[in-house]
Amino acid sequence: MVLVKRTKTWANTESAVADDIDHPSESLQVHAVDNETEELKDKLSNLQKGKNRSFFKTGRFLFPLGMIVGTLLGFAFVEPQDIQDIHSHVSLLMDEYDINLPQLPGLDFSRVEAEWTRLRSNIPELWKFNNDGREFQVGESMKDRGLTAQHPVILIPGVVSTGLESWSTTPDYRPFFRQKMWGGFNMLSQVTFNKEKWIAAMMLDPITGLDPPGAKIRAAEGIDAASAFVQGYWIWAKIVENLAVVNYDTNNLYLAPYDWRLSYYNLEERDGYFSKLKTTIEGLRHRQRKKVVIAAHSMGSTVLLYFFKWVESPLHGGGGPNWVEDNVEAYISIAGTHLGVAKAMAAFLSGEMKDTVQMNPAGAYVLERFFSRNERQKLFRSWAGSASMWIKGGDTIWGNATHAPDDDYNATYSHGELIAFRHSVATSLESSGDNVQNMTAAEAGTWILQHTPSSFQKMMATNYSCGIERDEKKLIQNDFDPTKWSNPLETRLPNAPSMKIYCVYGHGKETERSYWYARGAYEQDDNFADGSDPECVEPSAEGCSSPRAPLDMPLSRKSWIDAEYTNDTISPKVRNGVKMGEGDGTVSLLSLGAMCVEGWKRPRWNPAGIKITTVELPHRPIPSIPRGGANTSDHVDILGSTGVNEIILKVATGVGHEIEDNYVSNIQEYSRKIQWD
Repeated sequence: MVLVKRTKTWANTESAVADDIDHPSESLQVHAVDNETEELKDKLSNLQKGKNRSFFKTGRFLFPLGMIVGTLLGFAFVEPQDIQDIHSHVSLLMDEYDINLPQLPGLDFSRVEAEWTRLRSNIPELWKFNNDGREFQVGESMKDRGLTAQHPVILIPGVVSTGLESWSTTPDYRPFFRQKMWGGFNMLSQVTFNKEKWIAAMMLDPITGLDPPGAKIRAAEGIDAASAFVQGYWIWAKIVENLAVVNYDTNNLYLAPYDWRLSYYNLEERDGYFSKLKTTIEGLRHRQRKKVVIAAHSMGSTVLLYFFKWVESPLHGGGGPNWVEDNVEAYISIAGTHLGVAKAMAAFLSGEMKDTVQMNPAGAYVLERFFSRNERQKLFRSWAGSASMWIKGGDTIWGNATHAPDDDYNATYSHGELIAFRHSVATSLESSGDNVQNMTAAEAGTWILQHTPSSFQKMMATNYSCGIERDEKKLIQNDFDPTKWSNPLETRLPNAPSMKIYCVYGHGKETERSYWYARGAYEQDDNFADGSDPECVEPSAEGCSSPRAPLDMPLSRKSWIDAEYTNDTISPKVRNGVKMGEGDGTVSLLSLGAMCVEGWKRPRWNPAGIKITTVELPHRPIPSIPRGGANTSDHVDILGSTGVNEIILKVATGVGHEIEDNYVSNIQEYSRKIQWD
């Protein structure tokens, strides 16, 4: 019996059935011929496509090529000691699973190691991901000068460089016990093959801001926790290596990792982070009989500013007004997020940033299918710690509707409009009855809160303040208000006249500064009270009422970066809906340098007159080196640059006075345009 595919459609089912009943054999023959004809056409079409398509675009070429490249990249991360251990690992696995194989002759891996070392030494620079001996050169040059360790050093990492590991023993998370959930190849594996469980473990409780039921993630400890994100992708490793050359080790060098997901209040409440940091600094000060040098990167700079006020507060650290003066020699801010990051605003609003919208269409499709905007939104909004990077100072710092301090003189559009809509989009929205307009930083902040659940709004209100305070009496009062401590515009630097501050950051890499947005249909959040049609949460006998958000701001339309809009001919350049500005590729120039150049030069924010030295490092990467080489100033890669390593070692070895201001951008001009007074 032969089954034949019907060619009739569902639209004419009745006539098809009647024809088949009247002429069964004839119908089968006709359908068979039609079916064979269609199959023949498909084969001819596929054959023709195959002829027209280049061999290099076929799966027969691309699949083996991908395997070869992946294998080579894998070998690039292999160390010689890994090869030596292969035999012992295989033997151990066979013993564990009781696998008996014929006895193999003894293998001498020394020759394999020698050949592997020779092979790696001949690999072009482009493929060298691991150490090649240049990492210690800065330390060696300092040692040749007779410089050696003077001040104990504490390193405070940022988001990327702080590893997080699981300590949960519940059945759902037990397989992850003591494994990296942030950082390391295990994270990549979990995100790829166990995404839902990874998200559930990494997401914090939206109400308490602490661990969700069953999950327990903590910051990984030790210098290794932030030396590399994954094997071969160094972070603090270069700095540690150079410090070691001038006699630093675990006795006078300490890494202070933290769970960057937590709000600063919960960082102390759950982990006692600031108490441990205070005790560590005091211990190093006592043992080494020298004040401590603290180097903080990215978000770590904001954490340290918060710590300075916490440790002075009689209600918190209890160190008193002279604690920082007595214990801290210098503070080195590396690519500090002093006034916030524009990409944080976009991440909280729509789960997007430059990195996600500037992917090629295939990559963007895969990302959206695998890790959607809604999933990224919920994850970002649960991380109260990252909300500390909300941009600060409003329109005073970031500009108004007509101009911004860092606008080009011939700018087509102003960065002052942090979130804007194209004219065609705005017109269509207005015609649909949706009131939409371009927004400055202050207006955008309010609008973003309108699009977030009440739990996020409450978290922001109870942990952070993002304005600017010029009244000196109120600034004194803010010394006792923890919500102000992460904002340098609303709090004062510590009473430490002999402490030195070094602001070190990169410049010359295009950085996302403002955005073009689009809007769509109304959306409903998991919190029904915040949706466009609120529902009752706790109905009562007297009636039904829905709780409103703390700021009385219900959610409205779905919003996303207008990734279809690109224009490189105007100023600022627009790429996939992102208006590009100046900075280090992640943090805008205003956030990196405005406080250092102008803000902290004013007594109201720096009453002790702490000396501020600003060093801008130009971004001059070497194209043949994947991470840019010794002169890169990318936000993360700057940790391996010669400039940053020299500054840290000079301060640590007691010759920080050799460091002088160095400017390569127009930050001084931009800062003078800000209405500080």
